Amino acid sequence: MGTSDSPAAIKRLGQNFLIDPNIVRKIVALAGVTPKDPVCEIGPGRGILTEALCKAAGRVTAIEVDPRLHAYLADRQSEFPNLTLILDDALGYPMEKLSAGTLVVANLPYYISTPLLFRLLEHRDRFPRMVLMLQEEVVDRLVAKPDSPAYGVLSVMAQYAAEITKAFRVSSQCFRPRPEAGSAVVLLRTKERRELSSEEEPIFSALVKAAFAHRRKTAVNSLRDEGYEPQRVAEAMERLGLSATARAETFSLGQFTALTQLLTLTAKHS
Repeated sequence: MGTSDSPAAIKRLGQNFLIDPNIVRKIVALAGVTPKDPVCEIGPGRGILTEALCKAAGRVTAIEVDPRLHAYLADRQSEFPNLTLILDDALGYPMEKLSAGTLVVANLPYYISTPLLFRLLEHRDRFPRMVLMLQEEVVDRLVAKPDSPAYGVLSVMAQYAAEITKAFRVSSQCFRPRPEAGSAVVLLRTKERRELSSEEEPIFSALVKAAFAHRRKTAVNSLRDEGYEPQRVAEAMERLGLSATARAETFSLGQFTALTQLLTLTAKHS
């Protein structure tokens, strides 16, 4: 797909078009796309990655929010019989329409990358693997370990849902226009086995968000400020061998899941 007559980037839509075919090859290889695989691409832009995905995959669904780019790709539809183009916002698109076993491969628009990540992880039963180009700072948050500045809600929630690998960094010279922030590609392999029940998962999500809501406070105080009963939290933490003065950023994923289970249990018996 050539770029001579292609639409210009719109800054407010966070459009930074990938132009490096080497990076495209690395992304498709990392995703392990085979002719059996259905693939979903979010934000196909001018189609450099779309083209490579169509050659490698069984079928590709590309969701584009910009009508100009959608029309530009639709003009080239005849080259790609296995491509379904959808004009929609990926934040609202019904993911249930994508078949189970779909791989998500995308250069995500950076301004909506975090809500999109949460949305994709919510529907992870459908997506065994995701290979995403993101701001490097977001990738660092995804893989962050406890007690590091990047560790927070996104780290815990994403690591609960998937095994995550920071695969490689991408120079700003690989894009037009060049983004101001650094970029990196991340591989998420979603977990089939879940540590928590479907009843406990929303409790876990709310607990993690509340624990990090006031980062400078201890976890007990942050949770108290978010409406949790401090005595119950303190007792549960004591049973887990956690210090009463510990902050949320020191808790491992396992400690968050164990705390969720204890609090759910005590709520049932109180």
